[in-house]
Amino acid sequence: MSREQRGPNEKLGAVLALAGISNAGLARRVNDLGAQRGLTLRYDKTSVARWVSKGMVPQGAAPHLIAAAIGQKLGRPVPLHEIGLADADPAPEVGLAFPRDVGQAVKSATELYRLDLAGRRAGSGGIWQSLAGSFAVSAYATPASRWLITPADSSVAREAGSTEVSGAPIKVGHSDVQKLREAAEDARRWDSKYGGGDWRSSMVPECLRVEAAPLLLGSYSDEVGRALFGASAELTRLAGWMAFDTGQQEAAQRYYIQALRLARAAADVPLGGYVLASMSLQATYRGFGDEGVDLAQAALERNRGLATARTMSFFRLVEARAHARAGDAQAAGTALKAAEGWLERSREGDNDPSWLGFYGYDRFAADAAECYRDLKAPRQVRRFTEQALSKPTEEFVRSHGLRLVVSAVAELESGNLDAACEQGVRAVEVAGRISSARTTEYVKDLLHRLEPYGDEPRVVELRERARPLLMAPA
Repeated sequence: MSREQRGPNEKLGAVLALAGISNAGLARRVNDLGAQRGLTLRYDKTSVARWVSKGMVPQGAAPHLIAAAIGQKLGRPVPLHEIGLADADPAPEVGLAFPRDVGQAVKSATELYRLDLAGRRAGSGGIWQSLAGSFAVSAYATPASRWLITPADSSVAREAGSTEVSGAPIKVGHSDVQKLREAAEDARRWDSKYGGGDWRSSMVPECLRVEAAPLLLGSYSDEVGRALFGASAELTRLAGWMAFDTGQQEAAQRYYIQALRLARAAADVPLGGYVLASMSLQATYRGFGDEGVDLAQAALERNRGLATARTMSFFRLVEARAHARAGDAQAAGTALKAAEGWLERSREGDNDPSWLGFYGYDRFAADAAECYRDLKAPRQVRRFTEQALSKPTEEFVRSHGLRLVVSAVAELESGNLDAACEQGVRAVEVAGRISSARTTEYVKDLLHRLEPYGDEPRVVELRERARPLLMAPA
């Protein structure tokens, strides 16, 4: 449905011309973006002509999908006011700001927390699709540069007004912060074992809204405030990672930006680097290898002389992933060698952060295998995948499933169809036990690679085993 504006929407027409998108092309892009989010849209060139020439305003998520479609072509976020649709059903650009002021940073983060991943604003009927579709890797440019320039705020002490939290200010203490840290630790375990879409993982946004937000809006000393911002940053990054794992890239981007801002308020440079590494992995996964390199190198640059050897190893590994996606084999190899060297220098007694507990030689090998998969070097993929699969998998179920798919791809590219299908069957079995859109996408990619062998009995069997997984609701 649409409602009428006064006269033509000249702004939309001008931006479409700037982007070089035809009416039919925009309709197709909007329909495709809607389908990715479970929406059935049937816009055509006539619909777009009405938006432009008659000023009709489509309802629901459509204005934001229009902005996303144009933004993808321009390579930058496109706000609704730029295309003359700011009067559409309201959906603020929540979570994309990286404020310089600490008070504004608290406001920006808590506004995001009031939206859950299902898209319902607390106390209202808004939908998440109102924010969907606006992922743009360029949105990371300002947060990364501001963090590089000033990785820590000078003071974060806060005195809350009596009306800010349930009519009375909360005096935050270390015990409150410890509860958030324990929640983050539990969430990390749930995510690794069950996937970002599991109901246990989905409690993280609720924890941010119900627990973290009132504390951030409370009163605290500079010392307690730093700890509070650090714990909130960890939980916010986890919310972003889980959104990323379930395919909600726009939500992930917003959480990551706010997590980086909170890490800056915490004066926790390694944690800020970890958030940047998460941004880098998302950019790399989305096909933006060069931007992924920039984000990983930003994490490295500020952490020289600060982060532990194991932390630096992980940052170099993330850089290697981005170089490989960008097709730079030499740079990827150099970064992998550096990552391995840092890992060898790490020691059991090092003061490694708790959030790095997942990282060891098996994770290094798993990501090295993915680097060589992107570089189309199956021998190296097989070598590193064998190392990655050698560790028990009870705690890191999702990682095990991803590694099995990478192993299957390596076997296929080496001409071992039976071995590829065998690993594929094992991967499907693991994927069926967790809720991870990313793992499902890996399985889909494997099946796509197997299409030339579609009549082979083992391939047919694998496809049948995967059918329930692929038909499951996102």
